[in-house]
Amino acid sequence: MAMEQRQRRRPLTRQEQLALQERKQRRREKMEESRELARGPIDVTFCLLVLLLTAIGLVMLLSASFPSAYYEENPSRHNPLYYFERQAVFAVLGTAVMFLVSKFNYQRLRGAGKALIYVSVILLILVIIPHNPIAVTVKHATRWLRIGIQFQPSEIAKAAVVIYFADSISKKKDKMRTFHYGVLPYAFILVVIGGLVAVEPHLSGAILILGAGAAMMLVGGINWAWVGAAAGAAVGLVYVALFVIGYNTSRVTYWLNPWADDPLDKGYQLRQSLITIGSGGLWGLGLGKSRQKFLFLPEEHNDFIFSIVCEELGLIGAGIIMLLFAALVLRGYWIALHCRDRFGTLLVVGFTTLMAVQVFLNIAVVSGVLPTTGISLPFFSYGGTALCVQLAEMGVILSVSRQMKPTKAG
Repeated sequence: MAMEQRQRRRPLTRQEQLALQERKQRRREKMEESRELARGPIDVTFCLLVLLLTAIGLVMLLSASFPSAYYEENPSRHNPLYYFERQAVFAVLGTAVMFLVSKFNYQRLRGAGKALIYVSVILLILVIIPHNPIAVTVKHATRWLRIGIQFQPSEIAKAAVVIYFADSISKKKDKMRTFHYGVLPYAFILVVIGGLVAVEPHLSGAILILGAGAAMMLVGGINWAWVGAAAGAAVGLVYVALFVIGYNTSRVTYWLNPWADDPLDKGYQLRQSLITIGSGGLWGLGLGKSRQKFLFLPEEHNDFIFSIVCEELGLIGAGIIMLLFAALVLRGYWIALHCRDRFGTLLVVGFTTLMAVQVFLNIAVVSGVLPTTGISLPFFSYGGTALCVQLAEMGVILSVSRQMKPTKAG
């Protein structure tokens, strides 16, 4: 049937053939120009900020992790440098990946997003299948798969959403202002992927994906009315989940009053985090001199590493690190403003927003501004595959920076 339909099509006229050839020629010229531009210099400021934060993160991980590594119950891990050595290997590998990715022409990512979305959905479904032998459960949360290496499919899902949204939104332009083209397909993807991540449960990961997707849709040109409606719906869903259904109600209770119950009960982690931060004062106790890391503060080398930063480096040191993160985020958005095309702009906005929201959520959680939830601090928290993925995402931003429009400052 398809062959018969093709045979019935009328042949192209001479004018249509010329127009088709001209479009192909313009496409080839554009790709050639892009390949030439991809040989340009990377944004040195952004690169140095990434390397500086990665180096500081390694130092703080070494300081925060050696007591828990020394007292590790597993005999094979009875090594004060266990976490640091593994993280250092992944940091070197991730840095190499970042520079390698930065040399690729980011235009080659077009079309890869759809395949990554399918892969992400499959991996996320594998995570939540009961009694799955390759799924790994840690502290009542099943967020990892072990297929040769152990990794979080949610990290792949984040990158997949950013790449697919960037490719699709960049092609629609004015159509993004309509509900059918600009909201419905992307909202469906966000609900499916965000829902699968939240079921693990990994609420903070779902928030990251929703936040990055919403930011890209906003930059892509959707109507502000839909943004307001989505924000209202999100607030309503959170209220229903927390106060009607009762999902994680205990976390809200102990967030509002960490000293509400038994000192060793559910509010223990936040109480210890606040004690740790307060112990640092203005100047801190000094690098390596934290007292709370000696098995008082849970997850001191992971989600709550920023508390150790505050204790050892004080308000001044923690403030400098927050300023470095702020500078990295602002530089990322500066690169987005100077991109040559919408695809590059959306890629940078997506990956920068992922990092910015994650930093904000982590610091807000450890300081008691938000209820406790499992979310790591980029470049600092222990987790090799997560660090590699984060550095690869920074490599994509550096790749885009090679093709920035020239500025007055050069």
